[in-house]
Amino acid sequence: MLLPSKRLPAALSAAVARVYAPAPVVSAEVAVPGAAVAVTAQEAPPPLPDYEQPPAPADGYLWTPGYWGYGGGGYYWVPGTWVQPPTVGVLWTPGYWGFAAGVYGFHAGYWGPHVGFYGGVNYGFGYVGVGFAGGRWDGGHFAYNTAVSNVNVTVIHAGARRSL
Repeated sequence: MLLPSKRLPAALSAAVARVYAPAPVVSAEVAVPGAAVAVTAQEAPPPLPDYEQPPAPADGYLWTPGYWGYGGGGYYWVPGTWVQPPTVGVLWTPGYWGFAAGVYGFHAGYWGPHVGFYGGVNYGFGYVGVGFAGGRWDGGHFAYNTAVSNVNVTVIHAGARRSL
C-alpha cells in the first residue's frame, strides 16, 4: 500500500521507471467501465512504490496515479501524472489488478462522472482505497483538497480551489 508519509527519492523512482520501461506496453490506459479484462498475468504485481507527487502544472489538472503495466518482459511501472480531463465534471477511476479464476487481470482506468471501484487500492494522493478525497468539481472549476494533492497555491490561487 502507498503510504503518503514514505516516499522514494526522485532519483530512485526514476531508476525504477527506467528498469521497467523497455517492456512493450500491452495494457490500455483508458477503457469503458465494465469492459472485459484484456491483460492477464500468472504472478501478482509488485507492491506499489512510494514516490513524490509533483505539483499540479495548472488549474484544472487531475492526478492519475501510477500503476503496474505488464508486457513481454514482465511488470513495469507506469508513473502517475497530472492530466487535463477530457471534459469538465469528470473524474479519473484508476486501473487496478484483480485476482479471479486463477489469474491476475488488469482493469483499466477510465474517466466518468464519479470515481468508481478501483480494487480497494490505496494509491495515495486522494485515492484512499475507499473513494476519492483529492478534490471536487465546483461550478466548472476543480476545488483541490491540498491536504492530499500537491498544488502550488501561488500558481493555482483561486480561493475556492485551494482546499475543501
